[in-house]
Amino acid sequence: MRSEKTPFYGGPLDGRVLAVLVGPTGHPPKWYEVPVPAAEGGPPTVYTYRREPAGHTRRLGLQTGWKYEYAPEGRERRTLKWPWSKPNGAP
Repeated sequence: MRSEKTPFYGGPLDGRVLAVLVGPTGHPPKWYEVPVPAAEGGPPTVYTYRREPAGHTRRLGLQTGWKYEYAPEGRERRTLKWPWSKPNGAP
């Protein structure tokens, strides 16, 4: 499997660069979750990071890579929006 060195910003991993596995398209996952076990054996704390573009080239505006930003609110849950579905408020 191929990996890519990816920087992390914010949260407990601030300033670290970790090797993150990339998928078949060559992109790292959109969300990176780091479980940290609790000291007393309770439920682990999960720190969540969201993938963001690292920057763009000056001349052509091509993306130069990815970075992970800390998301303290956690992973956002999305629902599928089918064109034939009714809105939530409609009967």
